[in-house]
Amino acid sequence: MPTEKKRYGMVIDTRKCVGCMSCTISCKMENGVPFDGFRAWVDMKERGVFPRVKRNFIPKLCNHCENAPCVTVCPVKASYINDDGVVLVDQKRCIGCGYCIVACPYSARYLHEGLKVADKCTFCVHRVSMGLEPACVHNCMGKARIFGDLNDPLSEISQYITKNGVQTLRPDLGTNPNVFYVDAEINKLPNKGGK
Repeated sequence: MPTEKKRYGMVIDTRKCVGCMSCTISCKMENGVPFDGFRAWVDMKERGVFPRVKRNFIPKLCNHCENAPCVTVCPVKASYINDDGVVLVDQKRCIGCGYCIVACPYSARYLHEGLKVADKCTFCVHRVSMGLEPACVHNCMGKARIFGDLNDPLSEISQYITKNGVQTLRPDLGTNPNVFYVDAEINKLPNKGGK
């Protein structure tokens, strides 16, 4: 039985990701993300030795951490966690100082040059509030992304986590991410831009 308070999260099953980048493109289109900014991206790494080479795809985004370092460093309280556990930026309060961008251990934030504010994945809260999935989930051709309420043990995401071994990015940091991965060597891959 679900609890009254929701806690949104996402599972990315790397066994199903084909590296099509539809998550990146749909996110940019849905949210007006500028060309040089990313709310969602896909890291790639080739493993093995020719002729036995395999390319691994690891989709990434804001991890919507319960202990989000980006929130604690914001000097004007523009970064915050809403009632559903989604980490957001109040663009009217943000002064574009970049503290949160530097504090994010997942390289999930960038400075929106046009707006002069920090920007990042919002789990498409505007879509979720209307009963829709985030754009990246809706447009994932491999159905590698599962989104939902982590507090509801009957939700698709909770059932998926129960049935599949999941891991998070950098568990050693104690940020308690709400984005989980299935079958990924995620901690051996660089963040976007090789960071």
